[in-house]
Amino acid sequence: MEAIVLAGGFGTRLQQIVPDLPKPMAPIGERPFLEILMTLLSRKGVQRVVLSLGYKADKVVSYFGGKFAGMELVYEIEKTPLGTGGALRRAMNRCKTDHVFIFNGDTYLDLDVQKVEQQWHQNRSPIIVAREVPDTARYGRLDVSGDYVAGFAEKGMAGPGLINAGCYVFPCDILNGFSMDVPFSLENDFLMKAVTRQQFEIYVTNGHFIDIGVPEDYTNAQIELAQI
Repeated sequence: MEAIVLAGGFGTRLQQIVPDLPKPMAPIGERPFLEILMTLLSRKGVQRVVLSLGYKADKVVSYFGGKFAGMELVYEIEKTPLGTGGALRRAMNRCKTDHVFIFNGDTYLDLDVQKVEQQWHQNRSPIIVAREVPDTARYGRLDVSGDYVAGFAEKGMAGPGLINAGCYVFPCDILNGFSMDVPFSLENDFLMKAVTRQQFEIYVTNGHFIDIGVPEDYTNAQIELAQI
């Protein structure tokens, strides 16, 4: 199995805490967050990872090298910011299989990868991984119709519900309609329209989920992920 980890953002909201590091390399105890995430992927059976990098990419490359925890590592480094969509479009070009798992480099998600892989092989439809949370206001919520994602609601809607966990299984040609090296947002410029035109299956996980993108949750991660 192959995975792409999107780890190229500036991490603006965390720069006051870790000013000299890209966000995925922010320390959790004595380990970079990305090391914890990569260790998890290895345990789940991922064999090859394409790391999509940008800001301070050298910090990641020098730390991990060409292999980590038995996984082959490949680096796709953007020269100018491409957004999540543009970065993923380039990274998919480096994949060897026909489908790929996609993870955010600032989100820990304990996903049952084997079950999601089985779901992919049943229908070979793109999958959006969802997570139920007690308050969707920060994230925005998913509109679901049966087993499929019907749309994305705006952020600010309070109360429990399903959110996009920032994890997907996509065929590697799904973004071929976009030109290479053109910046775009995966969610705003692609997914919001795409879910109205084709079927995107949903997989709901109850696994441990924490996004370190804001200082409050980064502080929480120091406790929640310390023993992982």
